Amino acid sequence: MSETADELKLRLKKLNAQATQAKMDLHDLSEELPTNWENILSVAQRCHDTHAALMEARKAAAAAAA
Repeated sequence: MSETADELKLRLKKLNAQATQAKMDLHDLSEELPTNWENILSVAQRCHDTHAALMEARKAAAAAAA
């Protein structure tokens, strides 16, 4: 099933918000080091995964617009 333009925009908006939050979480963690150092891998992985999903959605949006 293919997403409509509105569905794609909504998904991009949601992913962008999640990616921004993940980036801020990673930044906050880095500011607090060495406190909570045990969370580095999980926070970084979530940030990576969220940004990867956002990049894929942007590619899909660009392809749909072409």
